[in-house]
Amino acid sequence: MHWIDYTIIFGYMVAVFGIGTFFLKKQTSVDEFFVGNRKMGWGHISFSVVATDVGGGFSIGLGGLGYVMGLSGSWLLFTGLIGAWLSAVVLIPKVKRLGDAGKFLTFPDFLHSQFDERTRTMAALVSGIGYSGFVGGQVLAGGKLCSSAFGIGLVPAVLVMSTVIILYTSFGGLEAVVYTDTLQWVLLLVGLTFFALPFGYVEVGGWRSIRAALPPAYFSLTNVAPSQFLAWMFSIIPIWFVGMTLYQRIYATRDLKTARRAWYVAGLLEWPLMSFLGVTLGMFSRVIYPHVDAEMGLPLLIRNVLPTGVVGIVMAAYFAAIMSTADSCLLAAAGNFTNDIYQRYINPKASEKRVLAVSRTLTVTIGFASVALALLVPNVLEVILLSYAFMVSGLFVPTIAALTPWPTSSRGAVWSIIVGGSSAVLMQRGFILIPFNEPIFWSLPLAALFYLFFFFRDKNRRDREAINGLQVSTS
Repeated sequence: MHWIDYTIIFGYMVAVFGIGTFFLKKQTSVDEFFVGNRKMGWGHISFSVVATDVGGGFSIGLGGLGYVMGLSGSWLLFTGLIGAWLSAVVLIPKVKRLGDAGKFLTFPDFLHSQFDERTRTMAALVSGIGYSGFVGGQVLAGGKLCSSAFGIGLVPAVLVMSTVIILYTSFGGLEAVVYTDTLQWVLLLVGLTFFALPFGYVEVGGWRSIRAALPPAYFSLTNVAPSQFLAWMFSIIPIWFVGMTLYQRIYATRDLKTARRAWYVAGLLEWPLMSFLGVTLGMFSRVIYPHVDAEMGLPLLIRNVLPTGVVGIVMAAYFAAIMSTADSCLLAAAGNFTNDIYQRYINPKASEKRVLAVSRTLTVTIGFASVALALLVPNVLEVILLSYAFMVSGLFVPTIAALTPWPTSSRGAVWSIIVGGSSAVLMQRGFILIPFNEPIFWSLPLAALFYLFFFFRDKNRRDREAINGLQVSTS
């Protein structure tokens, strides 16, 4: 790359680091650090929601899907549209009302309000561990891009990327994350739409060359196995109901109307806008580099094909995508371990200043621990989808139960979290053999069965107690 490209990328890194430093001086409470003082508008929140969901893993991963299956890879982000709009209608009204009344900071706070302390603790562990895995996936995506862009090894590339993300997130909390997300999403959208897409189209030789180089199935929206499409739906739509990053943004909005509008806009930004941009660029990379790793095709196209200056802009855009998800996931994991573990069990009487300091320390610790994870697993989407399966299988059933008007079962919630999350991991890693090789198809029903078993046991016990109480009162 030319020195101009390096300057653009360096300038972007300085800008996001500067935002984190700016908010470092403003953060005086845990409420500000984790939910931005509950005063944010729909514009910044909608950009932050979509930037978090469509981060480096999906940006690089979408390019990889476009490389291996063409336009049908766009269905991956159709799940984002459905998930965002469903949660706006079903989830947000109750969560926002309870969150404002109870000054909630985390997703486990919501579950605690509907179940008990044991449920909060189990949910915090699953959410905290799952989001640490997300951070690892994003850092790995950033490392691949950084390695390709600068011609350095994967390990130093991961270390460079993770250090920048960890520092500005630990400095500025949610406000820094949301405002950098806005900058990052705008940069990504502009970089891909006005630079990568037109320049890439010209370099591959136009429509005739693309049609000649790729199989006809690449131009169809049906070039995806039904089991794969269902796996995406089962894995990703429920994350809109259990994602700690999303609950933090619901709590951070100024009112219910603001939160719902942000979610509607975010869904449209994901599909069709971002989804077709990502897979189309992946198809371009397949034309030029037909024999490379699918997830490396797009970074290679950006580095070697685009002209000087444009390379820097588009590279910065992809760095933006990666960082916008990594920072949110990192803050979510830190919130789980700070609010739901440290303040409940380790130091319940800690002062506000002490909790804020611990929040920043945990952010740094979790961040660098995720670096080790990133270097152990070579595939970005594998890390992210494993984390999705773990969290969704463990947390989705009790969340849906919490949204119903019926009485809840705390024992059922705890066991569904344990069974759902652990079975998903065991199936995903091959320790439990299953048909179709899609763990989410089996772990979610298994979690539901355990919840219903304890729900009806608790219901029968309540009925007997009510009958006994009635007999005593009449006698």
